[in-house]
Amino acid sequence: MRRRGNDTLLVLLLAMLTTLARGEAPPSAVQTGTPRRVIAADSSTKTLAAVGPDGRVEWRLPCGPIHDLHLLPDGHLLYQDGWTRIVELDERRRPVWEYDATTNGNATRPVEVHAFERLPDGTTMVVESGPARIIEVDRAGVIRRTISLRVDAPSTHSDTRNARKTDTGTYLVAHEQDGVVREYDAAGSIVWEYDVPLFDRPKSKGHGPESFGDQVYSAVRLANGNTLIGTGNGHGVLEVTPGKEIVWRIGQHDLPGITLAWVTQVRRLPNGNTLLVNCHAGPDQPQIVEVTPTKDVAWTFRDFTTFGNSLPVAIVATP
Repeated sequence: MRRRGNDTLLVLLLAMLTTLARGEAPPSAVQTGTPRRVIAADSSTKTLAAVGPDGRVEWRLPCGPIHDLHLLPDGHLLYQDGWTRIVELDERRRPVWEYDATTNGNATRPVEVHAFERLPDGTTMVVESGPARIIEVDRAGVIRRTISLRVDAPSTHSDTRNARKTDTGTYLVAHEQDGVVREYDAAGSIVWEYDVPLFDRPKSKGHGPESFGDQVYSAVRLANGNTLIGTGNGHGVLEVTPGKEIVWRIGQHDLPGITLAWVTQVRRLPNGNTLLVNCHAGPDQPQIVEVTPTKDVAWTFRDFTTFGNSLPVAIVATP
């Protein structure tokens, strides 16, 4: 038995030496299920990076605080480098456009951006916490549209988290501090809202699994008209009908062997599964999880070498 163990160690050592000799970094990511490419960012490691299906880092860039991230149809990447700077990178990761949120009337007032999106007409939607507004700006940074937001508990850092413009032209906004998802029409009127429930559980401070609240992070309108919600420190995912009925839910401990903490971005995949980002859950937990409608875990991603415990955004290639 000792000989066999020594042989195994020797094989592992030789494999490591071969990798180093080739100048390759050892894999940093661990995936379960079908391996895939991931682009993600982490505020604690100040890193934006792409990790291949083999678990190796393809590229990395320094990155400031970040709460949103998009891969555009032309292969460009739209991300933020800090709370007020939005940057578009081309396929070679060269900046080709950027927007400074301290402009357009914000020079003398606090502002943070936690959501943005490239729209089909080429303008960019920017959601401003502090000024409490949505603006759509052109390539020159000129405002083409403004929508005022309702905020009951104003906070420059927490007025909003992610927001998305729907196919019907409305705006779904996750109001973190208020604990409410609000849908606005083009005139700024609220046409639908959903108060994220606490399920009779008391609020608890913190960021990890021990915390609890209704600090909602994201809301996405589904093809069936329902809304998919990442509940932030509510540790879960909700699918809600227009009539505000919960028709599907993932709770903190619903997934075998997985503990959910701050559930940030959520996405319904073409295969019907749901992708969720599990932030602040600790190094023993996956940072990204794919779940089937029956709550089976189809895929997970964990990389606490490239990233850390503050990974709120991710783009995952479908296999």
